Amino acid sequence: MLEYVKTILLKVSFDGTLFEKELRKALRTLVPDEAGQLKAWCYQQFSSLYRRVLNRVFRQVSLA
Repeated sequence: MLEYVKTILLKVSFDGTLFEKELRKALRTLVPDEAGQLKAWCYQQFSSLYRRVLNRVFRQVSLA
């Protein structure tokens, strides 16, 4: 599931609003371990483009 989510995020990364929506949806479906891996991957891939979105979404979502 994690690889699928990564593919989706890469495909919607052209639009910030859509990216945030898909990221939130992904975090509802992934198990905590996968969500932690997704967080690290997202910051590596998208921090220059969507750092504010990432900070907002991951601050609101508990990965425990």
